[in-house]
Amino acid sequence: MNSDHRIGINGIDIPYSLSHRKVKRARLEFRAGRLNVVVPKSFPDHEQLILRHKLWVYRRYTDSLATIENAASKKLVGRSDGEFRDLVLSFTNKMADELGVMPDKVTFRKMRTKWGSCSSAGRLNFNRHLMHLPEDLVEYVVFHEMAHLIELRHSPRFWQMIDSRFEDRSH
Repeated sequence: MNSDHRIGINGIDIPYSLSHRKVKRARLEFRAGRLNVVVPKSFPDHEQLILRHKLWVYRRYTDSLATIENAASKKLVGRSDGEFRDLVLSFTNKMADELGVMPDKVTFRKMRTKWGSCSSAGRLNFNRHLMHLPEDLVEYVVFHEMAHLIELRHSPRFWQMIDSRFEDRSH
């Protein structure tokens, strides 16, 4: 059962959907720029859960708004599979020298919810839909995944690495 709700955080009215499901733990997730709150059927106070994580919710929501606004000014690129692979691999090699790490394997596939991923085994996966994005955004995603070879989680240390190279980007 999904229902639409709103909560005010730092002066912004944030919409979210609430789902009561047969789960063990409550969770907050962002999908396509929207907050989803998933709680066990008998969960007492979902708003308290959101407010306990209000800084995270606020950052993710405002980042998604900024991303949508930024995307409106971008033009899609026509690149072949080969050109895309060469671009990603050239960024990977350049960043391997820069960061002192090398991925075990680099693969390309269509993904529905992610631009890229990094496994604990050092394998990088890139969404084939990246081929349509401008080069600077492809570079950002490749660096983001390469940084995960050093720091697997989105920790403060991880974001310091990202910020050291892309100071003008929000995350």
